[in-house]
Amino acid sequence: MYSLAMYLMTLGAFIGSLFSKKLRHQIKGQAKTMFILHKNIKKTDRVVWVHAASLGEFEQGRLLLEIIRRNHPEFKILLTFFSPSGYEVQKDYAGADVICYLPFDTPGNAASFIRLAHPEIGLIIKYEFWANYLMFAKLRKVRLYSVSSIFRPTQYFFKWYGNKTALKCFSHLFVQNEESRQLLSGIGINNTTVVGDTRFDRVILIRKMASDLPLVETFCNGQKTFIAGSSWGGDEEIYIPYFNEHKDWKLIIAPHLITGHHITEIRKLLEGRNVVLYSEVEANEFNREKGNIEGRDEKLRNADVLIIDCFGKLSSIYRYGNVALIGGGFNPSGIHNVPEAAVYGIPTIFGPNNQKFQEAQALLKLGGSFEYSDSDSFRQLMDRFIAEPETVEKAGKAAADYIYSAAGAVKKCYEGILKDIHSSK
Repeated sequence: MYSLAMYLMTLGAFIGSLFSKKLRHQIKGQAKTMFILHKNIKKTDRVVWVHAASLGEFEQGRLLLEIIRRNHPEFKILLTFFSPSGYEVQKDYAGADVICYLPFDTPGNAASFIRLAHPEIGLIIKYEFWANYLMFAKLRKVRLYSVSSIFRPTQYFFKWYGNKTALKCFSHLFVQNEESRQLLSGIGINNTTVVGDTRFDRVILIRKMASDLPLVETFCNGQKTFIAGSSWGGDEEIYIPYFNEHKDWKLIIAPHLITGHHITEIRKLLEGRNVVLYSEVEANEFNREKGNIEGRDEKLRNADVLIIDCFGKLSSIYRYGNVALIGGGFNPSGIHNVPEAAVYGIPTIFGPNNQKFQEAQALLKLGGSFEYSDSDSFRQLMDRFIAEPETVEKAGKAAADYIYSAAGAVKKCYEGILKDIHSSK
């Protein structure tokens, strides 16, 4: 039944690719996977396979991957993605030897993939419990680990009709919290360790290595700055009107979707505000004529809004903010990366769809994050921040303290996996 569902999913994706550029990327990328494996992995190679559904999961597993690569150069690192939003951004990542898509989980795809990749160890980051891949890997005696996974009672595995076969393929599951451990124990899976979320280790490292961004600093110019990270239309319709009125604040918008259409929609909401695109001023940065540089800096200082229309800057930009909005709270999939902003010691705010995010729930209880549900609640929240600067300072400290206190998951995972790395020599 499961395999039939996978065939139907594959068919649906092929049909959907006629209308979706994202699906076309995925289908074309998956078609190349077996060729990539055949070309780049020899029968004599020793392989560690790391799978991340998308970009967020990659960031969760990245530090662990890099530690293994640094300490165990005898292994080739095979990195796979299911989503184009992960693969297309990280396809040139230097920390892996082979990078490709993971094809749909049909028996034929799974058998061919495991045979060609022949990994000794497999790390599955957070989610993606593809039953055929896991079962074929177990048959080939691959030692499989679930890294930074989190489980909830509503998941399929914990229903009376749920199939636990995929979970039983893991040598060990490194879970984020005690609730996950107890849920797994309730269905007879006890090879678990509570380690926390590897993302905290990653965002702490990102903060330490964050690049200075002189253009952003020039734009902020010492003024209060509100940063909207990974924002969507549902967020923008709420926060932009507020800052159209409060022009004493600088506004930095990093849209989740960087498309011409979306940026046009954002500009419409900004009601003729003085807006600059990061790509425009960054292009001028390479023009070293003094007059042009001074003109560029004046343009930045005079601007009200800076739109980040490129990838890879947001994690460093948060350092320049006083308050950060984390987008996605009005989308079915929920909010984006809260720790990425909270690590800088600034309060984070987000929309109502945040219940599935452990770090968001913890920060709400600790007073490091705040929820808004509509324009009125957003206005009340921001008015409070403006009237009570001490609230912002206290919330920021609570946010940073939480992130640093929760670090250490990567080390725990690595130490748990190390015995298998040694035993496979």
